[in-house]
Amino acid sequence: MGFKLHNLFRRLKPLIKPVMAIALVGVLVFGHADGALAARAGGRIGGGSFRAPTRVAPSPSYRSPSGGGYYPGGGFGFPFLFPLFGFGGGFGGLFTIILFIGLANFIMRTVREMGSDNDGGMGAADNPAVSVAKLQIGLLAEARSLQEDLNRMALSADTSSTTGLTQVLQEASLSLLRHPEYWQYATAQTEATRLLSAEQKFNQLALAERSKFTGESVSNVNNRLQQAAAKEAEAGELATAEPGQYIVASVIVATQGKLNLPKVSSTQDVRQALSTLGAVSSDRLLAVEILWTPQASGETLTADEMIAEYPELTLI
Repeated sequence: MGFKLHNLFRRLKPLIKPVMAIALVGVLVFGHADGALAARAGGRIGGGSFRAPTRVAPSPSYRSPSGGGYYPGGGFGFPFLFPLFGFGGGFGGLFTIILFIGLANFIMRTVREMGSDNDGGMGAADNPAVSVAKLQIGLLAEARSLQEDLNRMALSADTSSTTGLTQVLQEASLSLLRHPEYWQYATAQTEATRLLSAEQKFNQLALAERSKFTGESVSNVNNRLQQAAAKEAEAGELATAEPGQYIVASVIVATQGKLNLPKVSSTQDVRQALSTLGAVSSDRLLAVEILWTPQASGETLTADEMIAEYPELTLI
């Protein structure tokens, strides 16, 4: 009997370490899940539209004296040739050469315009350059007035127009600029893209941040206001939760043209990034999202929650 047990143990011995490793991973994963469930609800303000710019109609000053068409480039046009040379009289050879030169010029110009942009074969006028930027700041819990400012903005802001969204961006940037003594962590990024792909990149950034919330208790997007009622169960959980230390605010912006945010390593970099975002004009702004968590005044994130959900934040 002892010999059989010894053989069985010897056969199972190579499996003991892998089983113990799997068990340890399970303990770590499920042990961390409790901390993840402690994440708070967030708030959201924003909106926008990724529409292609309207084409400008050609000026009538380019019309020919004969009333036929206009000349967008330095090619040859029939209204110019016909009065000059006319038809007949052994002119066929010369006319064919001129026609060939004009046709070649048109083809070259068309190919050049199509090749000016690689996105769907569209020209730069239809698919202009766009910058998508994100600034994220981790503030000490003492900056509770920031929650109050953002909550007030969510309830009263006009997010249905570019002018209203520009005002939201300016007020949010200003509110963050008023609390430099509470800035502890931050990160910034900017990506240059084209209009046709800008909306996808913007949505990816916004969804990544929204997925970190247990819910959006206050939301005002494209002038659609939603406010969730507080649940008694959640209030009881918060009463027994570990005291928090941080508030995280994110500003995501899509704007036409070039927009450069500095690499954040100091409070001065954060100040410069906020000033740059707040200065975006309404004629360039395409979309904006202001997100913050926790949303409710008085609630904060613990250090473990912030490290788990916002690992890209760096100490400043």
